[in-house]
Amino acid sequence: MKWGVIATGGIAQTVTADMLKVPDVEVLAVSSRDVTRAQAFADRFGIKRAYGDYRELLRDQDVEIVYVATPHAQHHEVTLAALDAGKHVLCEKPIGLSVAQAEEMVERAALRERFLMEGMWTRFNPLIRKVHQAVRDGEIGEVRTVRAHFGFRHAFDAGDRLWAREAGGGSLLDLGVYPIAFAHQILGPPTHIAAHGGLAPSGVDTDASVLLGYENGAQALLSSSLVSDLGCAASISGTEGSIEIPESMYNPTRVVVNGVEHTTEDMGYRHQIHEVEIRVGQGGFEHSDMPWSATLDVMRIMEEVLSRLGVSYDR
Repeated sequence: MKWGVIATGGIAQTVTADMLKVPDVEVLAVSSRDVTRAQAFADRFGIKRAYGDYRELLRDQDVEIVYVATPHAQHHEVTLAALDAGKHVLCEKPIGLSVAQAEEMVERAALRERFLMEGMWTRFNPLIRKVHQAVRDGEIGEVRTVRAHFGFRHAFDAGDRLWAREAGGGSLLDLGVYPIAFAHQILGPPTHIAAHGGLAPSGVDTDASVLLGYENGAQALLSSSLVSDLGCAASISGTEGSIEIPESMYNPTRVVVNGVEHTTEDMGYRHQIHEVEIRVGQGGFEHSDMPWSATLDVMRIMEEVLSRLGVSYDR
């Protein structure tokens, strides 16, 4: 398939490098608000076409699918435009800033009959798939507790996208989405949500501790931070065993299931890109491993947590 990459930041560079390692993938075009940056990106990765505006890329009839790598606050606008242009879309996480945005994006994909997936690459990591299968097969009994955390120190700068409210900054949307999405994958949507955290001068969260409760008494203890080094690991405790996922839990190369270690090479984003290619080729509009329902469930959890922390991204 012929891909277009929208934006040229760090995540776009990392994912594009992995795209080029997947058979049958051609990265045909890239766009940036600065055409000079777009051209430099194109030169680096051997991309044929560079555009100074994403709308120009979307008018390219040869581009079949786009990877949206813009800051969070632009995901909604760019994804809707891409779907309206007839493109399939892989959008970086989080898919948007609110449930309303996410719902509109899903509805538009269904209306336009185009593939849409949030780029939660963790779900396609072979070891995370092994963990999920072990849980489903009852290898650790009934899951009682999920723990996951992701945090590091990042100096405050109101102009930095991680701290800027207008860019969708804060620890939860950028880092906390991983622990929350992991807990959702294992336990599903919660019945109770509690949260506590701090606020930066820019109005975004500095850190967040989240407790998700479930009808059967199971719980998920999750945290994210831009002001302390939490590390990035996860664990699942069940009535008959446990699973440990050392750093980094979003792309592990080692997991321990009931004391037995499993390892894999770091394949980065290749698994996700390959799966998107397969599903689009089959004519599907969503992927069973990262369905629209999961994206919306996680967005609902994050919106409730942000509300409890006093964070709003309303313009």
